[in-house]
Parts: sequence; structure tokens; C-alpha cells
Amino acid sequence: MESNASAPGIERARGIGPQRARILARIGIRTINDALLCLPRRYEDRSNLCTIACIQEGRFATIRGTVIASAVKPLRRGLRIFELTVNDGTGLIRAKWFNQPYLKRNFRIGQDVILSGTPRRNPYAGGFELDGPEYETVEGGDDDLIHVNRIVPVYRLTEGISQKQFRKIMFSIVGEHAGSVADTVPRGIISRCGLPSLAKSIREVHFPEEVLETDSLNHGDSIYRRRLSFQELFLFELGMAVLRKGRVREAGHAIQGDGSLRGKLIQSLPFRLTGAQERVVSEILRDMKSPHPMHRLVQGDVGCGKTVVALMAMLHAVEGGFQAALMAPTEILAEQHYINMRSLVRGLGLDMELITGGPRKRRAEGVSAGQIPLVVGTHALIQESITFRRLGLAVIDEQHKFGVVQRTILRQKGVHTDVLVMTATPIPRSLALTVYGDLDCSVIDELPPGRKPVETRVFHASQKDEIYGILTREIGSGRQAYVVYPAIEESDSTGLKAAVQGREGFQRIFPDLRVELLHGRMSTQEKEEVMSAFKAGEVNILVATTVIEVGVDVANATVMVIVHAERFGLSQLHQLRGRVGRGAGRSCCLLVAYDPIGEDGRRRLETMTESGDGFRIAEEDLAIRGPGEFFGTRQAGLPDLRVADLVRDREILETAKQEAFSLVDESPELRDYPDLRRDLEVFWQGKIESFMTA
Repeated sequence: MESNASAPGIERARGIGPQRARILARIGIRTINDALLCLPRRYEDRSNLCTIACIQEGRFATIRGTVIASAVKPLRRGLRIFELTVNDGTGLIRAKWFNQPYLKRNFRIGQDVILSGTPRRNPYAGGFELDGPEYETVEGGDDDLIHVNRIVPVYRLTEGISQKQFRKIMFSIVGEHAGSVADTVPRGIISRCGLPSLAKSIREVHFPEEVLETDSLNHGDSIYRRRLSFQELFLFELGMAVLRKGRVREAGHAIQGDGSLRGKLIQSLPFRLTGAQERVVSEILRDMKSPHPMHRLVQGDVGCGKTVVALMAMLHAVEGGFQAALMAPTEILAEQHYINMRSLVRGLGLDMELITGGPRKRRAEGVSAGQIPLVVGTHALIQESITFRRLGLAVIDEQHKFGVVQRTILRQKGVHTDVLVMTATPIPRSLALTVYGDLDCSVIDELPPGRKPVETRVFHASQKDEIYGILTREIGSGRQAYVVYPAIEESDSTGLKAAVQGREGFQRIFPDLRVELLHGRMSTQEKEEVMSAFKAGEVNILVATTVIEVGVDVANATVMVIVHAERFGLSQLHQLRGRVGRGAGRSCCLLVAYDPIGEDGRRRLETMTESGDGFRIAEEDLAIRGPGEFFGTRQAGLPDLRVADLVRDREILETAKQEAFSLVDESPELRDYPDLRRDLEVFWQGKIESFMTA
């Protein structure tokens, strides 16, 4: 499509002045190109409208009729309701809008209107009613070409513009500009994939002329919608292919370790590496020994042993004369990595330093002088005051919680630094193909021997006595428990149970036990003291917020209670559950739900009880939340997907990836495709030009 850089501003479109342009800017429409990509959220078949006599209760319907009465009626406490009565010749229907009396100005007796909503029968008044339906007035003339007698698009709007006004604007823009859109994807690819032209696809997606079922249109199944999704995913994957190609050509350090430190570490471990860990370590070392910088992602489910794999890579860097740094998103996680790794390298004669938000001048001096080969820290590592003498490897843990800029800054602390990114949040393959298409991917798909599945049960808040009984039994057997709350302190605005008050409550219920509190507002020293006491078995119940979501490893903890579990996301619930089940004893996760649970909340809780497979859970999480929430592409520095849906368009994604990578293999810098290259640079907003020499 025509690039946004050169596309005419939206104020150039017919019927749009400065005021309306400001309104449209609120929904991201600043250019003609933006408008063409603002696709309908659903469609209504107004070529065959439903009559009032034929409507069915609970089934969405669109009717056309004449206004015969309108009135604002008072309710108690000063509230009012606006009622509209419509007749279509087959019957009457009443529409109601709660506390919106101003709507009366929009209607007059004798006016034709279109109402869309889900009817319900009123047993007192008789007949059907529509609560808060979408509405449009019909004036005749050109309106019959746009708003009725056809399949009609319904758009997402903002305050200050009506559906009818917006549809009329879009009809004009599509009619005038769809034909002039530059279709820069090579014709051979479009033909091979059996896709229609871009211009025709834009017209048909906005104002369908071909006979299609509205259900198919509303599910995004039309070939024209698929064409626009392909356009977007192709540009996305083309950028990934260019990034990968550029990084393959980039010169780096071939880090050659002699294996001495790694060998000593393996001998000192109280366990054997799994086959999956050994395979992934081998893949990482192969990358580090190559003359090009490593860019590798390591995925693995909770408890699969990513920390040891990262440490093996860090020791290889040290063997080769380099420093290695691991950056974690929270102080708690950084501290846990530091404590665990320091205990493992204690016998290797290596200095390791922790750098977080506290005083760090002396520690920073040791790192910059090269005296400290291994560093663990938080965002503090990317501050200007922190420098490295010779950084060879940057490890980013829980990488989805960092932006691309933060990762780049850490990498630039060295020269041609190898990068290893890790996540304990499994990512569905379809999403990984898109978000990590430029990275080599390793998966630790094997858990250490002896790990037992965690029994997961759902309790209603009224079943607290049963939960207390489980805690009494487990703690009486010498075990420990976590209780996780969604908030630190209770608030009238949220109504959520919170950790501070929860800790007080549990201490009253179990007066003979030691109950401690852990949350993100505590100082580093306070958190260290609480975690040390819990790991030493001195604390029976640890009441916490989600600061313990990752990185906390206490084998003696066998119970995880999650309060307001219906409010947590699936991946977060899975991470929290992974804090137990790390020892030889059987463990359980108790999900405590409060009404109202809601459909999505119920679906998440059911998934948790049915599966312990992180990858399956991630697939379900993606299906529930959608890709935008599951993985914030904006914070990750990636282009937004405005048309494509990664759940719906998986097959299109696979095809787009194959075609994009093949094209870059054929023409690495796209010299033969200047228009496509221009569109690619605009789509990626300046993030890949350095990999495409002029």
C-alpha cells in the first residue's frame, strides 16, 4: 500500500475538515491510508432485513421501521430512560436507552430508522424490546446505496461522529482511493498464493458487493480479508527475514572456551543435566563459537532448568576471556538468580556481582575494570554509569517484560555482543513465528526427573475452611505454603482482597505459625530477609503478591493458594503454580475464585485444572486474550498488526513467512523491489534500515 509517509492527510478526503480530522485522529486515522486500513468490526445484512413479526428472542436482529412515538420517562433517584416505538407494518417494537435522554433530539415522528440489537420479550408490556440498540436514521436517496439494501459495514467509532457519518466518509474514501493503492507485493507471490488484488480486496472488505454470508464476513473468512492479512503479515515477516539476514552477515567474536569451568560446574551439580538441557547448551555454544553474533531464544516450561543453561553459556564466555551479564525484570528475580548462581560457582574461583537499584558505585567500578566476570542485575545494568571492560554475552531473562530498546542498550555495552533471551512463559508456535522470526529458537522440552505434576483445584471463596484444612495438614507435615494476592493493600476502587490484610488474617487463623509478607514496595534488604527465612524453613506461610511469579525456588513449599484467581491471566496462574512441585513431595495449587467470575475467568480456571502443559496453556491464553494482550508488540518495539489476527490467520502467517524469507534469500537488500522496500521501511518505522544498505 501507499506508505504513510507519502499518503495524503485525512483532511484531504471529501467531507472532512479540520474538526472532523481531529476527531478521526483519536482512533488513529491521520491519513487516507489509515482510513483504508480501518476495517469494519462487523457486518449487517440489510439486503434482507428482519421484520418485527419474525424476530426471535435472544437472536440478534436488524429491522427497519418508522418512528411512531418517542418519550423520556423518569425513573427513581433522578434517572431517566428514553423510549422509542417503531412500526414496520408487521408489528411494533420498543427500543430503550438507559439514562440517555438527549437521544430524543435525534428522532422525529414519521422518520425511518434502522435498529440493531438482541430482542427480549417484556412480559409486562407485551411484545419485544431492544435494550440500547445501535441505531441509524434513513433519509433515502444515496443512503440506499450505503446504509441499506446491501451488506453494511459497522465500524468502531469515537465520540463526536456517528456510525452513519463515518460510513459515508468511508464510502467516499474507498471509492476515490482504493484504486490508486500501490500493490507492492510481487505479482508472482500473489498469483502463487491465489490471492486477489489489493484494490479489489479493500473495496470488498469495506463495502462487499459479492454475495457472501455475513457470518463468514464476521469471522474474517473472506478471501479479501485474507488478502489484507497476508499483506500485513508478509511485511512483518519480510522485516524479520531482513533482520536475520543482516545479523548473519554481521561480524562478531568467535568465543572459544576450553570447557574447564563448565566441566567443574557439571561435576559439582547435585543432579544430571537432562537431554534437552544438553542439546540446548550445545546449540548455544555452537552459536557463540561462530564468527557472527548469537541471537537465540530459549523457551522452556516452568522448572525445566533454564538458569543452569544460562550459567553454562556465561561460563563459556568467561573461559574465552569475556564478561557475561544477566538482566532480569525485577529485583526479586535478579536476587534469586544471583543467590542460585553464586552458590553454583562458589567453587570455581569466580567473582559475581549483583547490581540493582541500590548503591552500586564500588560494584560498578569492579565491573568496568573487568575484575568481576559475572554480573546479574535489573534495569540498573543499562544505566550510563555501568560499563563493562569486555562484555561478550548478554542474557535477558523473562525477555517479554523488556522493551527492544532496553535489550539493545545492554547489548551495546559490549562490541558485537552475543545475546541469549530466555522465557519461562511458553509462547505458541504461531506467535513465536511472528515475534521471534529473526531469532534462532531453542526449546527445553523436558523436565528434570522426579518432578511430579501439581494437583490443581478450584474453590469458591465460601470454601475457606477446606483450604485451611489443607494448609493445616501440609504445614503439620513440615511443609510450607504460599498465599498470593492480586494487590498489596485493599482499595475501595478495586474491591480486591490484598496481601497486607491477608497476612493479618492468616496470622489470626494460624496464631502458632510464622506468617510473613512479601511485596514489591519492600526494600531489597527486607525482601532478602523474608526470602532467606522462607528458604531456611523458618517461615510457614509466605503471603505475597506476584513478585514471586518467577525465579523463586523452595523445594519444601508444597501448597500454592491464589486468591482472586479469576482475576489472573492464564500464563501468570501457570507461573505461580510452578513455584510448587519442586521437591520430592506431592504439591497442590488451590485457586480461590470470587463472584462474579465471568466467562473468560471460568475458562481460565477450567484450563488450569485440566492441563499442566505450559505450551497448551499458552495456546489457550492466546485464544482468550488475543495477540495484542498476550504479547504487547508495541512495548517490544515491533510493528502493530492492524488487520491480521494471529489466532485466526495462522495458515496465512506460515505462508507469508515462507514467501518473505524466500524473497530475501533471492534479493537480500530488495534492490529489485524498490517500492516494496519503501513500504517495508515505513511499516517497520525505521527499525531495519541499518540492515539494508543503499
